[in-house]
Amino acid sequence: MSRRLVSLTLDTLEDLPRSCRECVFWELDPVAADRACANGDPGLEKEAWVSQTLLEWGSCGKLVYVDGMPAGFVMFAPPAYVPRSMAFPTSPVSPDAVLLMTAHVVQPFADGGLGRMLVQGVARDLTKRGVKAIEAFGDAKFGEVDEAGRNERGCLAPADFFLSIGFKTVRPHPRYPRLRLELRTALSWKSDVEYALEKLLGSMSPESLLRPVLPVRPATREMTSS
Repeated sequence: MSRRLVSLTLDTLEDLPRSCRECVFWELDPVAADRACANGDPGLEKEAWVSQTLLEWGSCGKLVYVDGMPAGFVMFAPPAYVPRSMAFPTSPVSPDAVLLMTAHVVQPFADGGLGRMLVQGVARDLTKRGVKAIEAFGDAKFGEVDEAGRNERGCLAPADFFLSIGFKTVRPHPRYPRLRLELRTALSWKSDVEYALEKLLGSMSPESLLRPVLPVRPATREMTSS
């Protein structure tokens, strides 16, 4: 089974699940999002948001493929790019953090560690960009049935998921706690070594990488006659 992690682009945006591809819960404020869903094309609004964020800030999502099939994704951005981030009772996001908006793994691939892999990919990306932390609004009642008999899932990831991969609660709430992951603790030892090796190789010239290594001759002692 091969796993491949790629950055979200306008091309790979098409590989998001349709319900997520046309969702603007995070990208627009609540009033504008309702208007787009009722009268406009939320898919175009989503594409416009991704395009603007890529141009102005850079990578804002990751997708994971398993044997060539899209199996999950995450999206993230500074809170200034995410109008919905101010609508939570545990707002605002800390000024030194990037908001992890949503994380989703397709059901057939659940429980395979892909969620952790996606968040770790975000951590590596943001560490290189000088970001100190990731924050997220978790759903403490994810999947519960409400009084009307509806299964509440929404666009938030379960709070338990974030806690299981190292996030800490910085502002508790019975439904929407705000959680934080310090990036210096987010990377495993293996990932840190890979990142350090990447930096090392990047600092070396092609000549030094390709220069042949001469064999070392064993030291010999000159024999003298008596």
